[in-house]
Amino acid sequence: MEIKDIKLSILGSTGSIGTQSLDVARAAGISVTALAARRSIKLLEEQIREFKPKIAAVMDEDAAKELKIKIADTETKVLSGMEGFEQAASFDGCNTVLNSVVGMVGLRPTMAAVCSGKRLALANKETLVAGGELVMNAVKEHNTVLTPVDSEHSAIFQCLQGSPGKGALKKIILTASGGPFFGKSRQELENVTPQQALKHPNWSMGAKITIDSATLMNKGLEVIEAAWLFDVSVDDIEVVVHRESIIHSAVEFSDNSVIAQLGVPDMRIPIQYALTWPQRMTCPVKPLSLTEVGKLTFFEPDTDTFRCLEICKEAMRRGGLAPAAANGANEAAVALFLDGKIGFNDISKLVGEAMQRQAVSGNYTLEDVFMADNAAREYVRANA
Repeated sequence: MEIKDIKLSILGSTGSIGTQSLDVARAAGISVTALAARRSIKLLEEQIREFKPKIAAVMDEDAAKELKIKIADTETKVLSGMEGFEQAASFDGCNTVLNSVVGMVGLRPTMAAVCSGKRLALANKETLVAGGELVMNAVKEHNTVLTPVDSEHSAIFQCLQGSPGKGALKKIILTASGGPFFGKSRQELENVTPQQALKHPNWSMGAKITIDSATLMNKGLEVIEAAWLFDVSVDDIEVVVHRESIIHSAVEFSDNSVIAQLGVPDMRIPIQYALTWPQRMTCPVKPLSLTEVGKLTFFEPDTDTFRCLEICKEAMRRGGLAPAAANGANEAAVALFLDGKIGFNDISKLVGEAMQRQAVSGNYTLEDVFMADNAAREYVRANA
C-alpha cells in the first residue's frame, strides 16, 4: 500500500503510542480518518481539530457527550463505548487500524478490525496474550495483514524480512531493558513505591506498561506475543537483558548466524514501519551513533527476583486460557499497586496464583477469554 493511500484509524490516540503515531502520521502525510480514546477529551479535541477525522470514539459515555458539545462546529461524528471503539476499528473510511489501547479492552476492537479486513498495526499486546489463537486464526481466515508495533516484535519482524522460511529460524532473542530495578534482590524490592517503579531508565511509556517493565511482566507478555506472531514455542525464545536498549531484538538462524535490529530507543521507528511496511521512509528521530553509545552489555534475566517472566512462559506452556488469566490478574494487581494497596512483590505472587487456578482447556471462544480474565481479576482483588 502506498503512503498516500493509507487511511488510518488510531485506537488509544491520546496515550503515549497514540500521540507518537500522530507524530508519524503528521510527518509522513498519512490521512487520519478515525480517533479513539478512553476519556482524555481535552487532548482528543485538539487532535480532532488538527487531523479532522470522520469519526471519534470515546469509551467513557459521559466524556463522549461532553466531547460532542465541544466539537459541534466540526464534521467529526462522535461515538461512545465499546461499540464506538469497534466501529472506529471497522468502518469503511479506514483501511489501516493502529490499536494502541492498553489492556484487555483492546481485544474486541482488534477482532473487529481483523474481521472487517483492515490492515492491523498492533501495539496492544494483551490482545495476543489473552486471545492469540482467536486473533491469528482470524487474520488467516480474513486474509489480512498484522504488523507489530512493539519495538521488540518490530525488530524481530524486520530481521525476518527475506528469511528463507520458518525452518531456517533457530530461535528468537528478545531483549529487555531490565527496568528501574535491575540488579535488586527480592528483599530490596519489598518496600519500593509506585513512584520509584515508574522511573524507567530508557523509555517513556504509560504507567501500566512501565510497571510491567519493572516486574518483567512486560517481557513475559512479549514472549507470549512473539510465540503467536512468529509461530514458535516459548522455549525457542531467549530473553536477554540489554540495558542500553539499542538492540531491540534479534533472530538466530539454523547456521548460527544472528541478525539484530538496532536503533535509538524511540517508538516512532517501529510505529512508522508497522504503518508503511514493506516500504521504508525518512523518520523524524535521532540517528544511531555506535561511537556515541560506546558499548553494549548483556545479562541473563533474574527470574528468581522477577518471577513474572517465568509465570508467563508457564502460562503459554499450559495453553488454553492460562495466558488470559495471567494477563487479567496482572492488570488488576498493577492497579492495586499503583493505588498503594499491595506491595511490588505481591504482583508476581498474585499473578502466579491466579494463573495456576485457571483450568487447562482446549478450544475457547471470545467470551471464554473474558470469563477467564474476570475470574483472575476477582481472585486478585479478593486475595490482595
